[in-house]
Amino acid sequence: MVGHIKATLKLAIPLIVGQLGQMMMGVVDSVMVGRLGAAPLAAASLGNGLFMIVLLFGTGITLAISPLVSKSFGEEKMTRCGQVLRQGIIISLGAGLVLTLIAVLGSDLIRLFGQENDVEQLAIEYSKTLGWSVIPFLVFMSYKQFSEGVHVMLPGMVVSILANIFNVFANWLFIYGNLGLPALGLSGAGWATFWTRVVMALAMMLYVAKSVRYRSFSPHLTFRRVRWNMIRHILRVGIPSGIQYLFEVSAFVASAFMIGWIGKFELAAHQIAINLASITYMISLGVSMASTVRVARFHGQGEVRQLRAAGSAAFLLILGFMCVCGLLFVVLHPWLPLLYIEDPVVIEIASTLILFAALFQLSDGQQAVCLGVLRGLQDVTVPARLTFFAYWLVGIPFGWLLASTFGFGVRGIWMGLVLGLTASAGFLTWRFYYLTGQLKDGKVRI
Repeated sequence: MVGHIKATLKLAIPLIVGQLGQMMMGVVDSVMVGRLGAAPLAAASLGNGLFMIVLLFGTGITLAISPLVSKSFGEEKMTRCGQVLRQGIIISLGAGLVLTLIAVLGSDLIRLFGQENDVEQLAIEYSKTLGWSVIPFLVFMSYKQFSEGVHVMLPGMVVSILANIFNVFANWLFIYGNLGLPALGLSGAGWATFWTRVVMALAMMLYVAKSVRYRSFSPHLTFRRVRWNMIRHILRVGIPSGIQYLFEVSAFVASAFMIGWIGKFELAAHQIAINLASITYMISLGVSMASTVRVARFHGQGEVRQLRAAGSAAFLLILGFMCVCGLLFVVLHPWLPLLYIEDPVVIEIASTLILFAALFQLSDGQQAVCLGVLRGLQDVTVPARLTFFAYWLVGIPFGWLLASTFGFGVRGIWMGLVLGLTASAGFLTWRFYYLTGQLKDGKVRI
């Protein structure tokens, strides 16, 4: 077990750093937008939340690339790894075009949710701007997933870290209007995100195309023909993976809209707390991606005992990480909101919500890693159903009941999130051990 923990950690560290690099762009956006006041920060929560439903569905599709590449890598079918990448790029461009249209045109749906007028208009403009960044982000993710599938983790990390520098500069230009540019406020943060993701996509493409370490995998975009069987295989894993993210993120977005009905100060506080919780979630996502690759490779080699041990090691690793994160939230909750805003009302509410974020750290980390190890087994349909049940039949209904009927307000909605995440973690953990037990006994094949 210790060997598996070390091997997972070796793969996970650059992935965690890379995911934190991507997340820090959102944190920087929130901090820089927070200087404009409570209304823009609340609008960022709504606009970004609605957009993330679309983006994470597309991201889920690209996550099918790494287990398929890693399985081919384990089977020593090197050129097939490049074939998966090329077909993945076709899917990313096609899905990206559709999702861009949905994001841009669907932003006006914010008007239907009864938000305060100043927050509503800012959120619509911000969401529309973010919509244009879908395609470059999915292209970046496709190359990143390919690289991670062949166990080359550092490039995605380096690109994500350097992108933060570009994003800060772009925010400074577009939000506040420097070097002769107009001050675009919250929309400026959206345009900064767009150009940052274009740079990330180009950097990752060029590195994979030029680096000798990928040469044996034939990763160049030389499309001799469309491989429809492979495209169907990628979509068979990718679409349910996207649906998993859809159920989870839409639950958090629904929570944001319900909090918006309570008031803009509560919504601004929610944005701060969820932004901080998202930072620690990136640690979980890094471990999840590492465990996907390891489990998929053992799956390709037919090593059932090893893949079960790899999954268990990932669970122990993330529980340790998230215990530390939860303790930090408890200790620092009075001061963390000060990084975002100076409004005393928002700070007081956010401090309370950060304690709820501390409470769900273990379950949030466990459910994220469970989805990763199950994706490594290409088991995605049943987990999608389980996440729907956990978030939409447990978390959201109970949260609204506690908020409205029992008068807990914003705290009740966060209690619902804790319940939903805990249910998801429990269901998915059971699914992994049940499925690997069946595999070990030779009762099923995946």
